[in-house]
Amino acid sequence: MDLFFQRIVDGIADGTIYGAVARALVLIYRSTGLINFAQGEMAMFATFIIWWFVRPDRLGMPIGLALVCGAIFGFFMGAFVERVIMRPFESRDHLSQAMVTMGLFLGLNSLAAYLFSVEPQRLPSLFPSGGVHIGDVSIGWDVLGLIGVVLGLSLLLRLMFTYTRVGLAMRAATSNSVSAQLHGINVKRTLMIGWGLAGAVGAIAGGLLAPALFVSPTMMQAVLLYAFAAAVVGGLDSTFGAIVGGIVVGVTQHLAGGYLVGNELQLSSALALILLVLLIRPQGLFGRVRVERV
Repeated sequence: MDLFFQRIVDGIADGTIYGAVARALVLIYRSTGLINFAQGEMAMFATFIIWWFVRPDRLGMPIGLALVCGAIFGFFMGAFVERVIMRPFESRDHLSQAMVTMGLFLGLNSLAAYLFSVEPQRLPSLFPSGGVHIGDVSIGWDVLGLIGVVLGLSLLLRLMFTYTRVGLAMRAATSNSVSAQLHGINVKRTLMIGWGLAGAVGAIAGGLLAPALFVSPTMMQAVLLYAFAAAVVGGLDSTFGAIVGGIVVGVTQHLAGGYLVGNELQLSSALALILLVLLIRPQGLFGRVRVERV
């Protein structure tokens, strides 16, 4: 039983990160109806910037300050991507836009390898070593800190969307862009802010995950696949569902890897979960069924 509970704890820790990246995917999907295939690579590139800030031979920042600066960089990178790369294609169909994000995926991956390194690099953890022991179950301070940061970030985003002018404008633009424009909302600006927020959330997720995975051009590729699964499970239009879906995917991954398919086939558990949810509840656990009048 101790091993079972340890796998649950590890699954929740990984699932929290999947949920954070899934939330970035949901932010863009709710604004545009588009799946951003480059979200993981944007997070990876921002994580390299955090690593560059921390390096003693560069700026030598404390890891906490570097994470904040990396999130700011991620915000402006996301806003730049929307304004310069995606906006010229806004009148095209979603398939064309998705192909642009695939090109961005390849471009950012190659640029990171060229500017930084193809070798894995170490990033210090924001949290101290050690943790809490309950019987033979170990819960590290990094796990508790990770969960706390992601949940706190989720709460801040929820408050922003509920009580701030920018958040309400983004909700209005997402719900009905034509009506929002008639009420004086700058839809293109709110869309750019949405991409920026997704970039900032991805940067924080990458910076928190990097101490365990190391910083490399491929660090977020498997994470992005699990995040896609989390977004589908929770519902592509639900930011709360992204977090819940991430935890479901993380726990399923660790339990399936430990008891069913082995560590080598853990990714297949995410695929099975996606298929199951799409068969039973296509809109996801917390997604809304879209009704269209004809």
